Amino acid sequence: MYAVIKTGGKQYKVAAGEKIKVEQIAAEVGQEIVIDQVLALGSGADLKIGTPLVEGATVTATVLAQGRHDKVRIFKMRRRKHYQKRQGHRQNFTELQISAVLG
Repeated sequence: MYAVIKTGGKQYKVAAGEKIKVEQIAAEVGQEIVIDQVLALGSGADLKIGTPLVEGATVTATVLAQGRHDKVRIFKMRRRKHYQKRQGHRQNFTELQISAVLG
């Protein structure tokens, strides 16, 4: 069974046993969280689509790690104007282990 969940403004297709990296969630490492924003549930040819959410469907996950992605370097330049700007950004993430898809 798989589910399409919404967290951090993004959508992810998940199944039990998978590991995913999502936008940062305020939770401790080892803590179990419940995601109730399930947009769709499916198993084989059977698919249940919510309007916009599937009633009573939840996904439980365990927080494996809190971390930061690799640095993205931003470089802006205007030719002939003596303008150069360097900037970097590292996005925070939470790594989840999906333990169960209930619905």
